Amino acid sequence: MEPSVHESVGFSAGCPDCGAKLEGWGTHALVGGSLRWDTGINCPACGCAVLSCGDDEVPAELRARLLADHGPARLQVDPSAGGTAIMRVLRVELGVDLANIRSVLHTVLTGDHSGTLPEMEFLARKLRAAGVDAVAARP
Repeated sequence: MEPSVHESVGFSAGCPDCGAKLEGWGTHALVGGSLRWDTGINCPACGCAVLSCGDDEVPAELRARLLADHGPARLQVDPSAGGTAIMRVLRVELGVDLANIRSVLHTVLTGDHSGTLPEMEFLARKLRAAGVDAVAARP
């Protein structure tokens, strides 16, 4: 089994119960072949605690914080790899329709397809399983 890949970020927030300023955290991870996320806050003033997690799409606010804090990772593939194999993986994993798959393929082949490190490593692993040399990396 490949090692997990994760990124975390701290953030300031207001307590949903008392409004006090508090510090929260969020994590996005690739664990056991699945993308997962979680966030948490704990108010020292009133004791309110809120934990959220999921194995669906990472919430936009958490994703934006991770990208701002860590910067985007890029998916890099061997340019000589067959476009058909790459498109097949992208269609399944990203839900890209036939009308848009060529433009997404172009961003992948030129090294412009980016996201959080767990997102790009997830795609790289799927591509490698399909026989395409692929890595997730930061410039």
